[in-house]
Parts: sequence; structure tokens; C-alpha cells
Amino acid sequence: MPSTTAKTPDVSRRSERSRKAILRASMELVGEVGYTKLTIEAIAARAGVGKQTIYRWWPSKAAVLLDAFTEVVRSEDYQAGIPDTGDIEADLKTVLRATADEFSDAAFEAPYRALAVASAADAELAEQFVRRLQEPGLEVYIARLRAGQQAGQIDPDLDLRLATEVLLGPFQQRWLNRSGPLTHEFADRLVEMALRAFAPRA
Repeated sequence: MPSTTAKTPDVSRRSERSRKAILRASMELVGEVGYTKLTIEAIAARAGVGKQTIYRWWPSKAAVLLDAFTEVVRSEDYQAGIPDTGDIEADLKTVLRATADEFSDAAFEAPYRALAVASAADAELAEQFVRRLQEPGLEVYIARLRAGQQAGQIDPDLDLRLATEVLLGPFQQRWLNRSGPLTHEFADRLVEMALRAFAPRA
């Protein structure tokens, strides 16, 4: 005789589906309506969950968006690093050009800008934003510059952290202030100027 016992629902699987739906909804909505008009209620409705489900896992819409964006960036895999072909100028140009394209893509730009702006008014969010998004990105460049030092292409006494900030600072400033387009030509000039400053002293 077949069992009539109902199967126990897999709560973990259902929770994971809900979590992914919430993260996906936050990314979609911030691109559609912007961060200011983004609400927990709208995210819940898009994800098909109750807003209390969201508040059980996240304290704010910024926290939801940070988790969502971090997953996207992780899927792009920071761990791949910057290619090392032996030509540090070509390698840095390749990656900074790709970054310019990414920052010009609305699907990436909208949530990242929202998080950057929100972080300016929220110290706790800022700490998470730097640790989870900015620091891994900086480490990729630091690692490539360190390889350049070992190859004799970069000043052995150079502060690599500061050098990376010098390279990326103008790029980030132009993007954040919308003061000019993030073109490949702009990326190339940044790399060329930075490497002249980073070269070994005669």
C-alpha cells in the first residue's frame, strides 16, 4: 500500500530560491527606477516574497543591493587577476579598457553608483563596500604591479598600494562625477602616464 505521508518541504531550497529572487529583483529594479525610488516593498513584490522575508535577512535596501552586486562581481571572478603577458603596459591597458566598458554598461553602472553614493552617508555600508568590492579590485592591480617589480619594469621601492590608487583615482573620479566619458583612449593615457611615474629610477 503506497505511503500517504506528505514529503517534508525542503526549507533550505525554498529559502535559497527566495534569496536569489530577492537579489535578482534588487538589481533589476535599481536599473529601472534608480536607488532613490527603490524600496523593500518593490523588491518583495518583484521577487514574489513578503517584505518581512527580506527584513529577516537584510536590514536595508542598501544591504540587499550590496549582496546582489557582490554576487555579480564574484561571478566575474576577481581571482582570475590581470593577465601577465610580460608586457605590463599592454596588460594594464587591456584590463582598464574592459573596466571602462563595464562602468559604461547601465546594468553594472546603476547598482554600483547607487552603492557608492549610499556609502557616502552610511559608515557601516561604506566599510562593507570597500572591503567587499573596492579592496578585491585594488588587489588585482597591486598583484600585477608586484609582478612588474619582480620583472624589473617597476621601481622596486614603489608603494604598490599608493601606486594603484594613483592609477585608478582619476578613472573613479571621472566616473563618479560624470565629468567625461570613460573611453579606451582615456584608459590608455592613464596607464601610460602612471607607468612613466612608476618606472625604475636611472
